[in-house]
Amino acid sequence: MKHIIWAASLLLSLPAVASENIAAVGSTTVLPVVSQAATAFHAMHPDVKIMVSGGGSGVGIAAMIQGTAQLGMASRETSPEEQAKLDGKVDNIVIASDAVAVVVSKAVYMSGIHALSLAQIADIYRGKIRNWKELGGADARILVIDKEASRGTRHVFAKAVLGSSHARAAGASIISGSNNEEQSIVSRSNNAIGMLSNAWLNDAVRGVDVIVHGQAIAPTIEHVRDGTYPIARGLHVLLAKNASKNTRDFVQFLLSQDGQAIVKKVGYLPVH
Repeated sequence: MKHIIWAASLLLSLPAVASENIAAVGSTTVLPVVSQAATAFHAMHPDVKIMVSGGGSGVGIAAMIQGTAQLGMASRETSPEEQAKLDGKVDNIVIASDAVAVVVSKAVYMSGIHALSLAQIADIYRGKIRNWKELGGADARILVIDKEASRGTRHVFAKAVLGSSHARAAGASIISGSNNEEQSIVSRSNNAIGMLSNAWLNDAVRGVDVIVHGQAIAPTIEHVRDGTYPIARGLHVLLAKNASKNTRDFVQFLLSQDGQAIVKKVGYLPVH
């Protein structure tokens, strides 16, 4: 009996296995990959919980600057100003690539709008083209959807289409936030144009081809891979150089065969 009591006392005196909560914040484009990977990683490491939240690339980068998250998610490159504030304290790791699709409502696509040049898209966003009839579509006013300034998709789109990531879109009448929100707005309209990652296309939200040097290029992973689609980008995670072992192990999981399989399943181009 004394041995049993002694053994029980010893077990009670052993230190508990340390648990860790890891916060990943930022891009709603990167979020589906990190969220699914977090679930898989937690199954292998039950004491590690990764809490994933959106807000946009700017929010994720700001969280890393302020030190309020262990991982930042970004669907664009950091700006020189952001790099200066990060001051070499993070590793910027590309985990995938995708295409920023120029999306239209199903009704717009069915009316004959299947391809647009960068100049035509720019004129729509600058407010110079206001009716789909001017482009061969139905006689209907274009509902132009822009994204919040902090969103990585907006930065990449504006730089490729308008010439600057900070360019104003005078023709826009709606400013959307997350990919879910913009997808929902486009799907509920008969006249909309917007910008979304290729993984968010569906029957109600169609991606149009972008005309480059007279050739219509579809927003597909194949065209991201061969470099022909003009609005492509890397998807990033920002990792603090002093991050915990568990956080570093999770990033390695994202880059592993299993992690890259999640990237492919979501609809992005794996880096490995």
